[in-house]
Amino acid sequence: MGIVAGLDSSPDFTRIVVCDTDSGAVLRQGYAPHPVESPDGGGRPSDVDPQAWLLSLGEAAGGGLLEGVQAIGVSAQQNAVVPLDAQGNTVRPAMVGGDKRTQVAAADLIDALGGREAWAQAVGCVPQAAQPVTKLRWLARTEPENARRTAILLQAHDWLVWQLLGRPVRRTTDRGGASGTGYWSAATGGYRTDLVELALGHQVMLPEVIGPADAAGRTPEGLLISVGTGETMAAAFGLGIGLGDAVVSLGASGSVMAVHPEALVDGSGMITALADATGMHLPVVTTLNAVRTLRGAAELLGLPDLESLSDLAMKSTPGSHGLVLLPYLEGERTPNLPHTAGTLAGLRRESMKAEHLARAAFEGMLCGLADALDVLRGRGVEVRRVFLLGPAAELPAVQAAAPMLFGTQVVVPQPADYAATGAARQAAWALGASQGTLDVRNPPAWQGAVAQVLEPGEELAVGQAVRQQFVAVREQTHPGAL
Repeated sequence: MGIVAGLDSSPDFTRIVVCDTDSGAVLRQGYAPHPVESPDGGGRPSDVDPQAWLLSLGEAAGGGLLEGVQAIGVSAQQNAVVPLDAQGNTVRPAMVGGDKRTQVAAADLIDALGGREAWAQAVGCVPQAAQPVTKLRWLARTEPENARRTAILLQAHDWLVWQLLGRPVRRTTDRGGASGTGYWSAATGGYRTDLVELALGHQVMLPEVIGPADAAGRTPEGLLISVGTGETMAAAFGLGIGLGDAVVSLGASGSVMAVHPEALVDGSGMITALADATGMHLPVVTTLNAVRTLRGAAELLGLPDLESLSDLAMKSTPGSHGLVLLPYLEGERTPNLPHTAGTLAGLRRESMKAEHLARAAFEGMLCGLADALDVLRGRGVEVRRVFLLGPAAELPAVQAAAPMLFGTQVVVPQPADYAATGAARQAAWALGASQGTLDVRNPPAWQGAVAQVLEPGEELAVGQAVRQQFVAVREQTHPGAL
């Protein structure tokens, strides 16, 4: 039996899990928060000194947590850009998260290459405000001196791995992290350095993309460090999803991703063609409105929390007595309606009751995510079961409606830090491959997540009728949007 560790450096915290290499059983855990508010009290910052990630890592690993560990895997927040000068020093704080400052830069880049389809063909995704390539464009336009000094580009997990190894000359990344940059193509497996130059104004050094079972290196003490990956890919790996599986994540916004054997090119920009942490592909479709739809409905009805909204919704019936909510409260990405608003249809005297509106909010949110699933299915992605993630996945109203609206088995895993588990599993894979006990093509077969399994059962036909009702209102209100 060996012992490995996985660390997840999210925007809010560092969590470390120490696992048995054979079974994946969690032996011990560590945790430490990150600074989550800007100095002026304006919420989570867009700029973060990456040294804060190291300090949090050290705190989380305190008390001998890593004693006996043979390898470490690193998962970290995606879309963070760490610009370094030629000596490897930070040029400015890391640019993290969904940075609204860069929205104009995204549109600028789309136009500069000739449109959305040109980007989809080039790298499998269309520039968005959060993506590294867009942040480079913003840097060149807003901080030209910092842009000129930038000679090396790393993402958060690349930088942490590099620091753990003692800042070697060789810098590495993985396919998953690279595929989200906007300047690496999952289809070709290569960088588009011309797009870096288009965004930043000059060429830079980029990390070497190595395989999912490869080690980034060893520390002077002999501790193996695996290549690392982004949080999305690590969570998928930690869950143990494979072909036929999709993951629906219920945050304020929503996302749908699925494992697929090949990269997808989507000129509409609705599909982002990411790579996963195993050598496969991970197409992702996002919606802007998920749990924010539920929170809006709860506020409208004067309810204190989502649990109360769920209880109220359960007093209604499927179809919400004819009430349909198109949940496009913040505009929408899927379908691509950035400037639209939500729509409430089917108002009649008998449907104007609080429980029907509550149910319509849940059905509208889930039908919007079912639309995103259909985008993937329409491109040949097989979906046999859906993993449902997020605190809202525990709500009875979600669990009652999701299987019949998605039209497939729904799996609700117990809450856990699957990104940290995925990082540990990657470390075990790299360790086994280095020792010759694991094939580089086959990751360790760890026990899957403990989960509740929900079947659509006899209500499948009811769910299809509710979906048809939703689609009819969407087509009437936004014809041809999907």
